[in-house]
Amino acid sequence: MTALRNPKNALLAALACLAGLTVTGIFAYLVPIAQARDSATLRGFVALNRPRVTELIAHVAHLADPRPYAVIGLTLAGVAFCRRKGRVGVAIIFLLFLTGATTQTLKQGLAQPRFSDWLGNGQIAAASWPSGHATASMTLAFCAVLAAPPIARPTVAAVGALFAVSVSYSILALGWHFPSDVIGGFFVASMWTALAVAILEALPDRRADADAGARPTPRLPVPVPRGSTVRSAFGPMVIGSGAVTTVAAAWLARPEAATTFARERPWFVLGALTIAAMATALAAGLARGVDA
Repeated sequence: MTALRNPKNALLAALACLAGLTVTGIFAYLVPIAQARDSATLRGFVALNRPRVTELIAHVAHLADPRPYAVIGLTLAGVAFCRRKGRVGVAIIFLLFLTGATTQTLKQGLAQPRFSDWLGNGQIAAASWPSGHATASMTLAFCAVLAAPPIARPTVAAVGALFAVSVSYSILALGWHFPSDVIGGFFVASMWTALAVAILEALPDRRADADAGARPTPRLPVPVPRGSTVRSAFGPMVIGSGAVTTVAAAWLARPEAATTFARERPWFVLGALTIAAMATALAAGLARGVDA
């Protein structure tokens, strides 16, 4: 999502997300080999769920339930209004509704069982694609980026991506969804957000025009302090370092077990990396490209 300041680029990004959503749905429902890989990836996530961590995982997953979703989302809209970004606040409110409504409509309209032998009696629900929790978590990440001031957006994007990934990994470990459901949810949130940005950038900002009319003398460009780039990147660097440290610590605690687990479940490793990379790239792209 780069250069979204151009409404045409934002619209193209929305269309690309729609195409990605369509392809993901085709793979999830109509391509047997893709379904097999989807199931193999899920099996790796479910294997991580242990009784001692189930409660924590469930708590993280429920952060994207309807009630906290509404509370967090409306709070972000309030932040936008407080920053005198009324159009952004309205856009956030619409995004909260449209992304959820789209996901629920697709889930009910495309409901179809996807049976996996190893799941036994705990089969994934027929109405599971795309994931509502993945859609909600990614939507909140995007809304946070839109509501944040420009200098804070890189840090907010990093936190938002971490939130979306955490929720997504949790619902997979609990066996609520297939990985393709998560990717589909990300595409739903991305599609509507890109479309919202296209509309925001296409509409004239009357407040900005009024300010420009009241200040006929052109303002000289203000030099950006050299340290500002470092400060804006501080949050992502800290979060990235923390994530790497956590993974390294987990591996060092039981290196042989961790290595064996990864070697025996290559599709889990690929799926986990894909979800993390997708969430990070989408949030970072919005933070870099938006000017709403």
